[in-house]
Amino acid sequence: MMKYYKLFDLLTRRGMKKTDLLSVVSAPTLAKLSKGETTTTDVLCKICDFLDCQPSDIMEYEK
Repeated sequence: MMKYYKLFDLLTRRGMKKTDLLSVVSAPTLAKLSKGETTTTDVLCKICDFLDCQPSDIMEYEK
C-alpha cells in the first residue's frame, strides 16, 4: 500500500496547502491522495513536476 504522508509533509515544509495541488490535479484525485487510495502514475508525474521533486519525496510503500 502506498502512503502519501510525505507529500503533505513536503507541502507543509514549503508553506503550501493541499489545495495548491488543485492547479495540477482534480479535487477527486486530491481526495483520493488524502485517503491513501490508488492513483495513476500520470498524476504522480504531474505532482512531481509541479513540486520539482522525485516520487520517493512524496510517497512511501508500506506492507
